[in-house]
Amino acid sequence: MALFQIGNEEITIQVDSLGAELKSLKKIKTDTEYMWDANPQFWKRTSPVLFPIVGGLHNSVYRHEGKEYPMGQHGFARDMEFQLKSQTNREIWFVLKSNEETLAKYPYEFKLEIGYELQESTVVVKWKVTNPSDKEMYFSIGGHPAFCCPIEEGTKQTDYSLRFDEKKEVVAGILQDGLMSSQTVTYSLQNGELPITADLFDKDALIIENNQAHQVALVKPDGEAYLTVSFDAPLFGIWSPPGKNAPFICIEPWYGRCDANHFEGEWKEREWGQKLAAGENFKVSYQVTV
Repeated sequence: MALFQIGNEEITIQVDSLGAELKSLKKIKTDTEYMWDANPQFWKRTSPVLFPIVGGLHNSVYRHEGKEYPMGQHGFARDMEFQLKSQTNREIWFVLKSNEETLAKYPYEFKLEIGYELQESTVVVKWKVTNPSDKEMYFSIGGHPAFCCPIEEGTKQTDYSLRFDEKKEVVAGILQDGLMSSQTVTYSLQNGELPITADLFDKDALIIENNQAHQVALVKPDGEAYLTVSFDAPLFGIWSPPGKNAPFICIEPWYGRCDANHFEGEWKEREWGQKLAAGENFKVSYQVTV
């Protein structure tokens, strides 16, 4: 476990080799920290990478080729030590490879590479999943970055809002006991914005599917967007711990999600899951701009 730092003229970041987790994003000019500090009073993580599943499994197991495997929420990569692959002033990469420990709970060989590149005031978060085996591989991957909100002294979270590039409405799925229910809620947006109300996360995360938006910003009380997450992912989550008044909001690009609460199929049948043929790789990224 080690902490690595890179920076440019505008921002610095710190990344922990445990989980290859982004722990700090600071703007140099103002010394403003944008990442949640992992205070366990609210949530002990900052920006875990979710692999090889996003969310939870029905009955906490998945089925593959007639066998059941237990797996906890969000998989195991976030709690494993990554190796430093390369580091420059502007970009850093970490790698995790399958081993006996991972194969016992996830029967696929893999190589997971996580990179962070600085471009002016933007961090580009990069994921590359490689299938080194001679059979198909199924997986999901997602981000779970937590950003400080409120960001200014003298303000409270309910003074802030979320701004979407979709200007009219978003339809969010609702979780039930950590799984996807059949319920949805439609949020009407005013000028593309959704106020962060005290009860917004009472039913846990908002799950927004089907490419409804590809940019979400956190907006100050004065209407200024102070942080923007941009992504190509087909779905994403927005979350803060229900009922805790936690001073952060997560904006989470996903290539996969939790099981539906009625799902009892095979691993390869999970909704929004990804598939790699033998020898292929999967490369995606998202951006955080401050």
